[in-house]
Amino acid sequence: MKKLQVWLPLLFSLVLIVGMWIGSGLRQNIPYSRGIFESAKRSSVQEVIDLVNLRYVDKVNTDTLTDDAIQAMLSHLDPHSIFIPARYLDNVNEELQGNFEGIGVEFYIINDTVNVTNVLADGPSDKAGLQVGDQFLKVGDSAVAGHIDGDRIKKLLRGPGGSEVQVVLLRNKQVVKATITRGTIPLYSVDASYMLDPTTGYIHLNKFSGTTYEEFMQATEKLQKLGMKQLVFDLRDNGGGILGEAVDIVDEFLDDNKLIVYTQGDKQARQDFRCKRPGLLEKGKVVLLVDENSASASEVVAGALQDWDRATIIGRRTFGKGLVQEQYDLTDGAALRLTVARYYTPLGRNIQKPYDKGRAAYNGEVAERFHNGEMIKGDTSANHTGPAYKTKSGRTVYGGGGITPDLFIPFDTAGYSQPVYALFNNQTFSQFIYTYYMQNRPYFSQFKTPADFAQRFDQLGTAWNTLVNFAAKDSIQLQSITARDKAEVEQRIKTWLARQIWRMPGYYEVNNMNDTMVKRALEEIKK
Repeated sequence: MKKLQVWLPLLFSLVLIVGMWIGSGLRQNIPYSRGIFESAKRSSVQEVIDLVNLRYVDKVNTDTLTDDAIQAMLSHLDPHSIFIPARYLDNVNEELQGNFEGIGVEFYIINDTVNVTNVLADGPSDKAGLQVGDQFLKVGDSAVAGHIDGDRIKKLLRGPGGSEVQVVLLRNKQVVKATITRGTIPLYSVDASYMLDPTTGYIHLNKFSGTTYEEFMQATEKLQKLGMKQLVFDLRDNGGGILGEAVDIVDEFLDDNKLIVYTQGDKQARQDFRCKRPGLLEKGKVVLLVDENSASASEVVAGALQDWDRATIIGRRTFGKGLVQEQYDLTDGAALRLTVARYYTPLGRNIQKPYDKGRAAYNGEVAERFHNGEMIKGDTSANHTGPAYKTKSGRTVYGGGGITPDLFIPFDTAGYSQPVYALFNNQTFSQFIYTYYMQNRPYFSQFKTPADFAQRFDQLGTAWNTLVNFAAKDSIQLQSITARDKAEVEQRIKTWLARQIWRMPGYYEVNNMNDTMVKRALEEIKK
């Protein structure tokens, strides 16, 4: 019995080893299920990267090699299939979801000092007592007065919602301490919504994110309570976003179960998106403003309203993006945004412009419109690469190359002088606006609304003279610019001061008073 106890562990070990050997041999002959991204063997790309990592003479960042290899592969697909490295993914997703976690301030860095230029109403910083004009001295344990850049200050101020950050500020030459509890900061889609006249509303959307439809409905309901009977809907410079948000907005303009858009791809069956509910905007005139930067979801809206004769489209030919992407998260934290389908307007138009000449030519196509004269003369039938269609009312619309407006508004191609370009192409002008506002806050406090400001602001001459001296410090000489350039700069002084006080709603309300497209839209509304 004692001998058996001595040899028993050894017997168990031998049996275990033999079992593992037999199991290993059997496993090679048994098929098994692999995940969607697994392969029976490593790809050549992975083999090369592994060899570089193991054998290359110098140290190499193989993550960069992998990213470059993926980008090179995607360059053979359409221009909108893109790889998003993990380090950029949060910023990309923030735009789509419509919010991020932070403290709720806008800032400029002037003379190496972070200046608070706007505080989000009822946001974390507002609740903590921060004010416009505050200057950051410390964030947490990090001193930020001195050499600081925008990326670093953003990283210090952002963080998980509910977390606290201690800040030290300089306010009116006094040191102030504050504790800010971070929260969700909205990235608004609706830049402005107000009444152009007693019966005409105006709404401007800058993107289609996860909160866009909700924001649009709130704006619409507010304007209807103010007496809105017709709408100027502005999608200029709106590069698109989430298709579903665009579909929901179009549903507010069309009745019954009308087709809004449909998608279809080689590996994706046709999917129709139709109206599902009664809309708030099914009656009353609608004018839609678009330009060469209106793309994707903006073109879904424009195409549907044009095909159903629901709106008059004013502006310039849109970008021409008729492809649908889906985003796939990768195991290393990166993501692939892959084109999976094309979308088609209710009449069957696909307005995707050609991309067979490569990405550089595709991305430069809008610039080419300036060179070939389209921005001045407008689009013609000779420019269209797609077939013609007829709407129910008999107007002709085209597929391929964007949405052509019903009424063309030329781009103002008169160029600015070099000093004016220099003024607008760096932070000199925006810093001047903030500085001038801070130096004259008692004066600006008398204006309660953007409309009141637009009518009674009488410091344009003083502001111009101050700007001339301010710009000279950055070696920008404005004294001898043309009368036209001076008029443009003065107009921007007024609109940007309105933005400083009331953010984007103030900017649009003041700027639209002299906006050519908005004026033309009002003429069309009154016909």
